[in-house]
Amino acid sequence: MRVIETISGFREAYASAVKPLGLVPTMGFLHEGHISLVKRARDENATVTVSIFVNPTQFAADEDFSTYPRNMDADLDMLRSAGVDLVFAPNPSEIYPPGFETQVDVGDIGSKLEGEHRPGHFIGVATVVCKLLTIVRPDKVYFGQKDAQQCLVIQRLNADLNLGAEVVVCPTVREPDGLAMSSRNVNLSPEEREAASVLYRALCKAKSLRDEGVTYGEEIRQEMRQIIYEAPSASIDYVSLADSNSLEELQEVTEPALASLAMQIGNTRLIDNMMV
Repeated sequence: MRVIETISGFREAYASAVKPLGLVPTMGFLHEGHISLVKRARDENATVTVSIFVNPTQFAADEDFSTYPRNMDADLDMLRSAGVDLVFAPNPSEIYPPGFETQVDVGDIGSKLEGEHRPGHFIGVATVVCKLLTIVRPDKVYFGQKDAQQCLVIQRLNADLNLGAEVVVCPTVREPDGLAMSSRNVNLSPEEREAASVLYRALCKAKSLRDEGVTYGEEIRQEMRQIIYEAPSASIDYVSLADSNSLEELQEVTEPALASLAMQIGNTRLIDNMMV
């Protein structure tokens, strides 16, 4: 496994890499959710690349960039065991050199939900993913369904700018109680970790209501909120039941829809979603 820190170094490695090449973009502090993406990439590509880059431009000034968990040595051990060929781990100055000003805005799909509650977040995501796709030039790029809106943003970016990668969205990997695996889960206290199970329970409630034939969107959203209110340490950013392509909130749900939510538990912000 080669660890490469510069764009020029990666382009040199790319020239001799056997194709097809799959990319798993990450911000490090890896867990089994990330490794599930790596395994999928390993099954489908001759060369597997993982990027590790905590992207500063997708964090607002009041968010957790400086405290975002990092452990490069442990990450590299996991990737080596998973059979990764190339790791691209640039410094921020390599991706954003002095004078860098360009931003990528994918428009309406990035302005809802996470985009509304974290202004500028998806501009940072789209910009760095655009750079990664042009540097790495993967045949396939792998993302988790847990970040459903991010997947839609990247699919739009990839299509609109003709970046040429196939965007592969893989199932969310969960803990035994249903909590979606996330690098931020490590920040939860034992009490907060127990409370965090309400995310999954709320999503399961939305699914069960739809399975029972409930179609009124606001009724489903309110039932989801009621479950979250059971956790005293949790505050809701949003609860959504939306069209799975446009993310427009639905009043009547007659087709499969995306139930999603974001909440703050203590100092940790968690998101999750489920198709219903």
